[in-house]
Amino acid sequence: MQKLKIDNIDLEVPDDTTVMEAAKLAGVDIPSMCYKKGYSNHPSCMICLVKDNFTNKLFPSCAVKASEGMHIITMDDEIHEARKDALELLMSDHVGDCEAPCRVACPAFMDIPNMNRLIVEGKYGEALKVVKEEIAFPLILGYICPAPCEKVCRRAPIDEAVSICQLKKYVAAQDLKSDQPWSPPKTKPSGKKVAIIGAGPAGLACAFHLTKNGHQCVVFDKEEKAGGSLLQIPTDKLPSEVLDSEIDFIKSYGVDFELGIHIDRELFDKELSDQYNAIVLALGDIENNELKILGLNIHESEPIADSQTFETKVSGVFACGSVLRKQKMAVKALAQGKAAARSVNQYLLGVKPQVAAKKFNSKFGKLKPEELQEYMKESSEYGRLTPAHGLLDGFFPEEAINEAKRCMHCDCRKPMSCKLRQYSDEYQINRRTYLGEERKSIKKEFNHNLIVYEQEKCIRCGLCVDIVKAEKELVGLSFVGRGFDVRIDIPFNDTLDKAFEKAALLCAESCPTGAISKKYESR
Repeated sequence: MQKLKIDNIDLEVPDDTTVMEAAKLAGVDIPSMCYKKGYSNHPSCMICLVKDNFTNKLFPSCAVKASEGMHIITMDDEIHEARKDALELLMSDHVGDCEAPCRVACPAFMDIPNMNRLIVEGKYGEALKVVKEEIAFPLILGYICPAPCEKVCRRAPIDEAVSICQLKKYVAAQDLKSDQPWSPPKTKPSGKKVAIIGAGPAGLACAFHLTKNGHQCVVFDKEEKAGGSLLQIPTDKLPSEVLDSEIDFIKSYGVDFELGIHIDRELFDKELSDQYNAIVLALGDIENNELKILGLNIHESEPIADSQTFETKVSGVFACGSVLRKQKMAVKALAQGKAAARSVNQYLLGVKPQVAAKKFNSKFGKLKPEELQEYMKESSEYGRLTPAHGLLDGFFPEEAINEAKRCMHCDCRKPMSCKLRQYSDEYQINRRTYLGEERKSIKKEFNHNLIVYEQEKCIRCGLCVDIVKAEKELVGLSFVGRGFDVRIDIPFNDTLDKAFEKAALLCAESCPTGAISKKYESR
């Protein structure tokens, strides 16, 4: 047995215990990507660095055995910076997107690739759930959204972008035609009431998400009909029955509407302020003097509300949509309404509204010409489909499936479990710190029925090499090259299906990044 201290915790551990394992016994978690119990450790990632308190030297905790009298520090400023540096070095060689460009470009951050996968599988109801996680009225947007997501689609240089809006419209239409349209589950009722002034895109979205959070919402509007700026869109672009059907759904979801009511100062002060726990101004594009009527004395150059949390200077009053800045795209107003709902929900829970943190996202830019075919390995050869009955009526089921098959699935297969992303986010790295002028070209080894290998996402930890060796694979994977050019590859120029006959799924589960992963499944 060995006696030591880890972060001033006295421990006694068996011989042959690594410092990392000893720390775990002390309840201290040390980050690691290249460590897996039962396999040899190649300290390649270097994010498990800790410090010897006597020598002040850093060392990888996964590869050094605990010894008598050690005094280990697992975190201080120097260790933090060393780990951050190690992550930035790893990221300088990483070629992959955490999120597909289409999702990043969507103001509502809809998981477009996952929607596409579910459509291909014929799981339209599941696809609708993915959409409604972010978008309150997908059918309306299916008709009118200018599709910023399609403008960045990586399929566009090959033929044309995937018809994302038509696909979104298809799953929304299928849902509303069903006997029981899907309603997102709601949080337990909070007993709190929110008044939302304005029944346009921002107000409707805000009401939808706050109702989902368990709050009672009442939407007020001076017009006799809900819809705001959506009512101004010609019916040959947005049929009135489409607008009505999704507003009716929002009503059935539990949102109350008080229409044909003009909110003046007296009504605002005596009723809304007294009877509601929060108020959201989603009034559309109005003049400052209209806000003064409601008690908000806004100077000409003064912002109405915080651009991140949507709080006004009056406690409990928030503002979103075109009242802040004219929104030309309904999807942007919707995204603001959703974001404002998040802040209102925090306020009602007694938490100071905070800006939603954006998770770290690796981006490598445009595809090189030679990479287009690599991405086409996961896509069909169909050109962009135009609905047989015209754009207004949308796709038939077979058309929707064939169009969804055109998606090249640019997102990572492990967006939530990739340790490189998790730690890059935790340590707030700058992925450009060590980035060179030229990046490596992407290749996808796709000829296996269970997994895919993307070499440019590999951190060369060697876990897969150890696993295939332990599983006695005939071909497997091995280290190829020397120095900076070392890589993990299939020996003898063989194929992926020959490399993995037994250990494929174990390697996919053990790979700390998206380099070896299961073939796409909807999630």
